Amino acid sequence: MLFQRLIEFLLSLAEECLLRFRQDHPSTAVSRTAFGSASQIRMRSPIEVACSLRMTLERCSFTVTSLIPSSKARRTVAKAIEAWGRLDAVINNAGAGAILPLEDATADRIADIFAVNVVGPSLLAAAALPHLRATRGAIVNVSSTYGHKPAAGLSHYAASKAALEHLTRCWALELAPLGVRVNAVAAGPTESGALTGMMGLSDEQAAAVKEQERARIPLGRRGLPDEVAGWIVRLAGPATQWMTGQIMTVDGGLELA
Repeated sequence: MLFQRLIEFLLSLAEECLLRFRQDHPSTAVSRTAFGSASQIRMRSPIEVACSLRMTLERCSFTVTSLIPSSKARRTVAKAIEAWGRLDAVINNAGAGAILPLEDATADRIADIFAVNVVGPSLLAAAALPHLRATRGAIVNVSSTYGHKPAAGLSHYAASKAALEHLTRCWALELAPLGVRVNAVAAGPTESGALTGMMGLSDEQAAAVKEQERARIPLGRRGLPDEVAGWIVRLAGPATQWMTGQIMTVDGGLELA
């Protein structure tokens, strides 16, 4: 769902750029025409970038896959290269978790969480690395406030996100000589459907958790997907070319509470 919101956010951003340009230049005709390859974007005007962005996003393709074993990760990257001819960024947004008290922990449940949150991102990043090296691209890992804030009942989910944050820092050092940047967004409680989906709570249980979270978050509310997606876009793009190994926490101040 966050990926879909990311697409919607970028489309709305492109539309807003077009709208503002038309307001400022009423006598100028604007067509939604793609302006060549992604490697040329930095040399273009904002309106050209907006047009190119919108055309590109409207042609997005989707692949549903598991990333384990590593051959599936390689096939996923190959499909992206086949469709676009290059790879500029990898967003490791797939996530798994559960409210899992220690007394209920089993080897299978722990392995399931780490397979998605640690093994999957590692295999996808490894498969993408040759292409990211060629474009001097970026990896953005999606972590959680609980990757660095303890919480009862979330120990294995939190530990998996802590591992992802440390992978972010280690990869940043390892890949910097190759020109590849690695950062992470640590999202707080967000209106994404994760409580009833990934966490498997009932509607009543999810409502109770949401109320507890709102009471604990200093800004007094849960986040919106667009508020997280915006930071993912920034970290994946050219505006953060001199930034690597950073964990950007977007959580309404929850990590401070």
